[in-house]
Amino acid sequence: MKKFFFALDTVLRYKEQVLDSLKAEHARILVKVRECENAIDELEFQHRQCTIEFQQNKSDGMKINEIRTYENYLESLQIKIRRKRELLARLKEQEEAKRMEVVEAKKETSSIDKLKEHKQTEYDKEVQKQEELFIEEFVTTRDAMARLNG
Repeated sequence: MKKFFFALDTVLRYKEQVLDSLKAEHARILVKVRECENAIDELEFQHRQCTIEFQQNKSDGMKINEIRTYENYLESLQIKIRRKRELLARLKEQEEAKRMEVVEAKKETSSIDKLKEHKQTEYDKEVQKQEELFIEEFVTTRDAMARLNG
């Protein structure tokens, strides 16, 4: 019997390549999300440290221009934090969309893969049936030959 052939193998390989590509894109977006979260954490840490330093210096007495410098710096940190949070929200939306694409691609690949498995099982059963028929025919022929010769 001829070797097993699945007609949708090229489609399956293509879908698997698409799935791998989408997974890689999803991973890149996740890296950006983590980097953005780390940047926010760092900015918030700087803001806390500067606030503590500002409070200590204020209690020790400061010049007006030094107070304004601290306030301006703290305000700029607040703006950077807000912008990073907005960026993080956009990145999380992109990540969710890409994750949904990965899920859909996985479903498509999985359905074709299950079809291939089903066809392979059918093929294997047919091969087994053919082999059983061959053995049965062989035994029948051997017995008939033995009766003729015997």
